[in-house]
Amino acid sequence: MRARRQYVRMTGNQIDSDALSARGFTVLPSLVAPAECRALAALWPEQARFRKHIVMQRHGYGQGEYQYFTYPLPEPVERLRQALYPALAEVANRWNEMLGREQRFPPTLKEWLRQCHEGGQKRPTPLLLRYGPGDYNCLHRDLYGELVFPLQATILLNAPGRDFDGGEFMLVEQRPRAQSRGEVVPLGRATP
Repeated sequence: MRARRQYVRMTGNQIDSDALSARGFTVLPSLVAPAECRALAALWPEQARFRKHIVMQRHGYGQGEYQYFTYPLPEPVERLRQALYPALAEVANRWNEMLGREQRFPPTLKEWLRQCHEGGQKRPTPLLLRYGPGDYNCLHRDLYGELVFPLQATILLNAPGRDFDGGEFMLVEQRPRAQSRGEVVPLGRATP
């Protein structure tokens, strides 16, 4: 019997930490309004908003470009980080407990950032990606320094099927002593 794929779908910005912990991902539709998505995408040419520009093919990361935001972060980005972090930290702590790891993440983003800054990791990590036809991102882990938070949030600023085709989001689970398991997670963007 073939197993059915199930995707956790939420409304608003509430995370079901039990579902996220069990699956390793969750989809939150309509997390960012279309007007905010357009405003964030429009920041791309404003060089003063970014600390670093990366052309992915120069580094073997794929094809496309991304830019790391500088402080102060755009208001929607900062708001989402503050809102999502507590539930994500709860899941990260649960995972560390199950794995027998001592590290625990603090309950607030402010405290986590303080730890990162004290550890020498002072640069902001939110980024804006831009892909064109045929562009892609290689499978990778985003790591920056010794202090690592195990979860990330990805937000589409364009609507699949309307603004672009393709662009599937693939997650790969590396399992000990077994083949890796890939899963394509259908993402979307709120439409007006």
